[in-house]
Amino acid sequence: MPAPARIELIGLQGIPRVAPGDDLAALILHALRESNQTLHEGDMVVVAQKIVSKAEGRRVDLRQITPTPRAHELALRSGKDPRLVELILGQSREVLRALPGSVIVVHHRGWIMANAGIDQSNLEGNSGDDFALLLPDDPDASAAALRDAIAQRTGRRVGVIVNDSFGRPWRQGVVGTALGVAGWPALIDRRGAPDLYGRPLTRTIIGHADEIAAAASLVQGQSDEGRPVVVVRGVQAGPGEGCGQDLIRPAGQDLFR
Repeated sequence: MPAPARIELIGLQGIPRVAPGDDLAALILHALRESNQTLHEGDMVVVAQKIVSKAEGRRVDLRQITPTPRAHELALRSGKDPRLVELILGQSREVLRALPGSVIVVHHRGWIMANAGIDQSNLEGNSGDDFALLLPDDPDASAAALRDAIAQRTGRRVGVIVNDSFGRPWRQGVVGTALGVAGWPALIDRRGAPDLYGRPLTRTIIGHADEIAAAASLVQGQSDEGRPVVVVRGVQAGPGEGCGQDLIRPAGQDLFR
């Protein structure tokens, strides 16, 4: 599978503020028309986690949360709202570290991340920090549902990625990362393929869906851009289909814990 010499990143205009129960496929197809675009066979549709979570009703009223003693303890160490820490604990398998500004956890879906991915930015009516947004319960299922709905309504087979911004060990800054993947390989194993000089590659496994998620985030932006959906065109899929869970390194191979 050769690397493409050129790809397109098309940020869709006209995605409204998303509310619980909204039909994301319908909103995306409307935004395509508003942007004078049509889907091509083999396109990737990258959707920001935030609008998926909003559509799936993952907004939580912190005024309804009663922190446990463990949440109060971690709140003192992290400087975070104890109610928010209680939510973090509820979304996590394990707490790895608490430090000012962050509680580093193993999310119940397997990701190692700050604050279980819980976010309070770009939430309507959140001026008093009383609301927070959880990640989708199953981003792979969310991606698959969108893929199927788009295919049913357009007749086009596309891949779907639900992406979010992650920090990384040993590196500053956040980058777009694939949480959910459908209709596309998440990893591409190049082991055994020759390099430029014919030497076989021995360790090269490409985080293909993460690369697409990061490229799309350049267009989505990280603050007030209002472009949560990006069509990525020109990337060739490898054989088979994957899911976001494929991208999680098994604990026995984890070099950082």
